[in-house]
Amino acid sequence: MATGYMLLTGASRGIGHATVKLFQEKGWRILTVSRQPFSEECAWPTARESHIQADLADLSQVGQLVAAVRERLPDGKLHALVNNAGISPKGPGGSRLGVVGTDPETWTKVLNVNLISTALLARALLPELEAAKGLIVNVTSIAGSRVHPFAGVAYAASKAGLASLTRELAHEFGPRGVRANAIAPGEIETSILSPGTDALVEQEVPMGRLGTPREVAETIYFLCSDASSYINGAEIHINGGQHV
Repeated sequence: MATGYMLLTGASRGIGHATVKLFQEKGWRILTVSRQPFSEECAWPTARESHIQADLADLSQVGQLVAAVRERLPDGKLHALVNNAGISPKGPGGSRLGVVGTDPETWTKVLNVNLISTALLARALLPELEAAKGLIVNVTSIAGSRVHPFAGVAYAASKAGLASLTRELAHEFGPRGVRANAIAPGEIETSILSPGTDALVEQEVPMGRLGTPREVAETIYFLCSDASSYINGAEIHINGGQHV
């Protein structure tokens, strides 16, 4: 599809911000979701009307979020759902949270935001996605398939679960004309990079550099275009070869 309506969660910074910018350049209409209120610094046209504030850690807000999305879809069609929202809590001094250091509340919050809310959004918006023959793109992580020095255990487990959810969505929604794929970024140049990332890139990334949010956004755009029309249930690595 050339253009349409996209719902993007986790839109306030980094990959989400770059994705909004690219899709708007391509003529798409974007509905954004974040737990932050609308930023007055945002200069994009219609951005205020397109922003929906919701905290995906609170699953009871999903119903209200879906209702707000439906109000903004003029013909009941959602052409793309991009699940980019994700949290990665840290310990004291920005330390990595392992199994011993992760309490039940942290597990619940991370799984709600990174995994369960994604399933509930896809479930609730299936009629609108089906009407548009739409796409789902889930943002997983390299941490979902290997132990990462900075990403904690709850984040890693949630991203591994999201990769599995992507396959389930592809299997269940594919016969209804809705494709589902995932992208798995590695070390991307955003404001939330951990200290020590430069050394990690030097040692583990064959291309020897960080990725850019724009490069991730371009892959999301590819998965939402007709160029990827027979790709379903895939997880694309965007990490300069770090996974090898």
